[in-house]
Amino acid sequence: MKEALFYRQGRERAVVCGLCSHHCVIEDGRRGLCGVRENRGGVLYSLNYGKIAAEHLDPVEKKPLFHLLPGSLTYSLATVGCNFSCLHCQNHTLSQSGTQVEQFPHAQRTPAQIVETALRAGAESLSFTYSEPTVFYEFAADCCRLAHDNGLKTIFVSNGYMSRSAATALCNLVDGINIDVKAYSEKFYHQICGGRLAQVLDNVRYFFDHGVWVEVTTLVIPGLNDSDEELGAIARFLATIDPQLPWHVSAFRPIFQMLDRPATPPKKLHTARDIGQSAGLKHVYTGNIPGSGGENTCCPGCGNTVIKRRGYMIVEHLMKQGNCPACDTKVAGVWE
Repeated sequence: MKEALFYRQGRERAVVCGLCSHHCVIEDGRRGLCGVRENRGGVLYSLNYGKIAAEHLDPVEKKPLFHLLPGSLTYSLATVGCNFSCLHCQNHTLSQSGTQVEQFPHAQRTPAQIVETALRAGAESLSFTYSEPTVFYEFAADCCRLAHDNGLKTIFVSNGYMSRSAATALCNLVDGINIDVKAYSEKFYHQICGGRLAQVLDNVRYFFDHGVWVEVTTLVIPGLNDSDEELGAIARFLATIDPQLPWHVSAFRPIFQMLDRPATPPKKLHTARDIGQSAGLKHVYTGNIPGSGGENTCCPGCGNTVIKRRGYMIVEHLMKQGNCPACDTKVAGVWE
């Protein structure tokens, strides 16, 4: 347990949490929507500090991040808790267990232990992922500082719903972020996720404008966010930020409270990729259908394949210091 950042005093010992865009007003003895921040006598505490509920060594492509140290390993970790309540959450056992933070099986870790483990495992980065890293911000921030001191990159995989204050601080702590743009509909965000779209879009642009490497993922769910119009709206928004901003379109599988929904047909992901490219995006990737060719990185200049992948594995990496070997065009990313 550690005193939380980003809060202020409210009335009668209540506090106002400023970590995310919910801005919860939390009465004494109560917790915020995430379930892991509690007001004790007018002091807000992070209850999940160092309580690591999942940790794995992953290919960085699994995040997914295709333009940040491709082919490298990243040490991934999470605590319980989330500030969304997505009905289709693939990691719901972690994300929706915030209120059981003390009882949920975990290992107590220090930032030094995390960094040491990552270095020993041969990782080139730390990734805060699986649940929502915003809600374990204090621990992630301490890990990021120590990781940078030891030559590791740092990554957030996030729903993008952090407050502007938290986003500003994160710009000095993380090298890359993958943000879920779950739909282009306020109705979807309200009914399916318990959040708002506008704040997410603002943060995608904000991180990009402040020098953090940004990639975006959309899980394509049949009948909910898969219309050509909606996918086109997401693609056009991203293209206004930068045509080289990578967009990952991934297949939905029935899970959690959406067991009645069909899986995404591969054809729909190919359509989404075509839509993204027609909107001007240079790097649109299809997830969950290995071997389709939609995982390859192509030169935005001449169109030649510069990184060939199968699933999370790199088959061929032809770039030279981030440039296409055929035409010398710069491919946007973090390559070293």
